[in-house]
Amino acid sequence: MWRKFQRLASLGIVLGALAVAQDRTSTLIYGGDWSDLITLDPQVAYEFSGGLITDNLYETLVKFEGADLSTLRPGLAESWKVERGGDSWVITFKLRRGSKFSTGREVTAKDVVFSFDRAIQLKGPSSFLFTDIAQLKVGGTRAVDPYTVEVRIPKTASPGSFLSILTFNIGGIVDSEEVQKHAKGGDFGKEWLTNNSAGSGPFRLVRWDRGSQVLLEANPNARLKPKLQRIIMREIKEPTVLRTALESGEIDIAEGLTPEALKAIAANPRFKTLKADSLRLNYMGMNVKPGSPFANPKVREAMRWAVNQDELVSGLVQGNGVKIQTIIPKGLLGYNNALPYKYDPARAKKLLAEAGYPNGFEFELLTSTGLCGGGIPCQDIATKIQSDLAKAGIKANIKAIANAEALKIYRAQSHQVYLGGWSPDFPDPDGNATPLADFTAKSLAWRNVWDDATASKLANQGSLETDPSKRAALYKLLTDYALKSGPYVILYQPSIPLGFSAKVEGYVRNAQGQVRFENISKLP
Repeated sequence: MWRKFQRLASLGIVLGALAVAQDRTSTLIYGGDWSDLITLDPQVAYEFSGGLITDNLYETLVKFEGADLSTLRPGLAESWKVERGGDSWVITFKLRRGSKFSTGREVTAKDVVFSFDRAIQLKGPSSFLFTDIAQLKVGGTRAVDPYTVEVRIPKTASPGSFLSILTFNIGGIVDSEEVQKHAKGGDFGKEWLTNNSAGSGPFRLVRWDRGSQVLLEANPNARLKPKLQRIIMREIKEPTVLRTALESGEIDIAEGLTPEALKAIAANPRFKTLKADSLRLNYMGMNVKPGSPFANPKVREAMRWAVNQDELVSGLVQGNGVKIQTIIPKGLLGYNNALPYKYDPARAKKLLAEAGYPNGFEFELLTSTGLCGGGIPCQDIATKIQSDLAKAGIKANIKAIANAEALKIYRAQSHQVYLGGWSPDFPDPDGNATPLADFTAKSLAWRNVWDDATASKLANQGSLETDPSKRAALYKLLTDYALKSGPYVILYQPSIPLGFSAKVEGYVRNAQGQVRFENISKLP
């Protein structure tokens, strides 16, 4: 009897081990600094991590596939057409039949109407994409029939920009019945969708343990069937821990490896590496509100002369980014390769004296405790900048806090200088021009209290111009103007350093930062 029990116990251990191995093969653990994660509501999420995750919980009417950001592909809409209709553009979408939410309900036109109107009414961080850029109003989207949606935007808006905006997570279609069932006090289900999902994407949200992990499981009703059963987004802020977790097999993907770690991983045949393109800019935003030293344009210019950008890019960044000083990233129409500012602390001191600060001044430099672009800890970049500025008589006191908290301060216009990153919400120059130049868009120009009529006008003209050469000329004017007068010190355009287990296949990240989890698989 005892031997029989031993055999059964041994068999149980073997079967248990096989189950774990099988489960590990169908589970992807993706490690990175997800500390900017504030919400998983697609119409509210406006951070890098929020977009990465919600892209896989919700489908959009149109989308980009793979690394191609030039051609729109069908999503929930199998076709669409743009027509002139009096003083409006009329965009008509034909929905696929049979697409289902994770609840099992079919996706219909009423869900699209609800989702678009909801995005406007929530007045969230990304609502300006609909209200300001697309100039879409509540009631501008209507259901012609259960599978046909008509959207009307004014002639003063660009239908091309609107279609590109729909690829961002604000265009994610939610299950209107499920969301309304959980709405509280007119919040359109915002509180519930912060921690739950109601989409038709390949995955559904199971749990979000703040500061630890996000667990996604395959949506059994999804049109796009994933190759893996679950994705675990493991939050790892410390770069050395991230590397160790990959090397030990605890995680399958490591996003945000340091340049040193990336080189070491690349030399090991158990792993693969990737430097993914990005449209991201790492920058400092200066609050120019009245009474601030940065309200004086000479102080802002002094800041640009006082940062040793060459040393930053060649030293700390180590090839994981390129030098840039203008507000439209390389890879988009309107990119301006002007690099007029060199490290010159003496010139910075002269400008400060002219501005009324002959002995320099002191300010708080707000940044994240996590990683900045290129896998570099934000605090390391802040320390480097602090050292550079000191040589010009400018004292920066670094305040490093969790990214989500830093963003809350920044969005409330309560910072002095913020060090962080920005990436356009859609692959068009207007995805940077309007947020960084138009105060009324309530994005970066608003956060830094830069209300400049010239910048706003140029951004607006550029967004509406349909002739590519004329549009490029307008963006040349805007980028030159912001380079001289704006509230930004643009530092570099990073690549995204990633390490993978050699067993991971099918990972593609476009320059917009989108990764389609359903295409990823793992070898046994």
